[in-house]
Amino acid sequence: MSSNSSTDNLCAPDDKLCITREHDQAVIIVPTLLLLSFLVTILAMCLVKYCTGQRRTRVTAPQRYHSSSHRNTQRHGRRHHLQGIDAPPGINPLEHEELPMSVQQVQQNVRPTLAAVPQMPTERHNGGFSQVTALPLSFSIKPDDTISLYRARMNNRDVILRVLKETANNNERQHFFGFASFVSGLGPHPFLPALLGVVSVQTPPMVVVEELQHRDLLGFLWRCRQDNSGLESSCDMTEKRIFSMAGQVASALEYLHNQSCIHGNVGARSVLVGGDLTAKLWGLGSAYRRRTQAHSPGEVEAVEMKKWQAPEVLGRTAVSQSSDVWSFGMLLYEMVTLGDPPFAQVMATELLQYLQRGKHLKRPPTCSNSLYAIIRSCSSWSPQQRPSMSELIRKLHAGEKSANGRTVLRVPEPLDIERYLRKAGYGEAYNYAVL
Repeated sequence: MSSNSSTDNLCAPDDKLCITREHDQAVIIVPTLLLLSFLVTILAMCLVKYCTGQRRTRVTAPQRYHSSSHRNTQRHGRRHHLQGIDAPPGINPLEHEELPMSVQQVQQNVRPTLAAVPQMPTERHNGGFSQVTALPLSFSIKPDDTISLYRARMNNRDVILRVLKETANNNERQHFFGFASFVSGLGPHPFLPALLGVVSVQTPPMVVVEELQHRDLLGFLWRCRQDNSGLESSCDMTEKRIFSMAGQVASALEYLHNQSCIHGNVGARSVLVGGDLTAKLWGLGSAYRRRTQAHSPGEVEAVEMKKWQAPEVLGRTAVSQSSDVWSFGMLLYEMVTLGDPPFAQVMATELLQYLQRGKHLKRPPTCSNSLYAIIRSCSSWSPQQRPSMSELIRKLHAGEKSANGRTVLRVPEPLDIERYLRKAGYGEAYNYAVL
């Protein structure tokens, strides 16, 4: 009351400006301070929320990338705590994997190059690599300046390590992880080699793939040819076994086609054989390059592939799923001849003209009429006349039921690598890649 009375005494009743000046602290300053404190509080809360979101994004992004692969991995092993940081989408990274031991010498002419591998005990005893040895170079593996191959043990199973060399540049590194992401994106299939993980955080980067005991089918067929004594039952190829293994490869090929993926490199060199003689389709480098590089649709990537390519591919026209069906017929020919190349009597540079004259593969002496009929249907000149993969699988399953499973296929001619290179259309400096 005293304050109001004093204000009234100082200011006339109709002097509103005077009254406002007398009460400016209560009317203007206090609300302004309250508004400023409110704005500062809101700004601080926004900053805290933004920083927390950024930190959560950096931590959980790889988990989002690898969620599908992570679920698959939990079915095969306890790896829920393994998440990568810089792995591409779709890859199950093994963040804490290391190579704790030195590489053992396998052959005198194979020099291991894992200089960048940490020589320290692994932090994960459950999933660490052991018994690491350089993979011996063979006819079925092409030397690569950017990748080294090693055999190892992981979680009590044999694996192959595709290790990126230190000298690889950024483009080669991107291609290395891009291929792994491509294979991982295809998903699991019983007749595709399993991609077990990718080491992307630690040095050296590597891709871990299951190892199949007999390695590539072409080498397996050659061993069957040399085993004339028949003492090694695992190398006994019968017509029934051909139908069975071919059906497995056809199943994998149909799976790829259903994902709009053309293999482009079907042949005995791109099929891996397990200890139980399960056949798994590999050699996916051509399919990856076709998706990532702007090649012409019908480009033949290498001279040594011509004997297995369809006429439309040799003519550099459209590549289709039927092109893989043609190559699958060449694979059947390789299997029934125990590793002979198709069109051995024709030079690779003259093959297209040979086919244009209506010529075709001759029936091998060891080939039954039913199997040869499938080979001929796959190698029809017109892509529209070739069977689909589903139709081909039905024919193979039907042929397996009536095929001879007792008579072991034998080829009298011994293996001659130089002769094979010449008849298959390979130059002396050429090789082909499986891994």
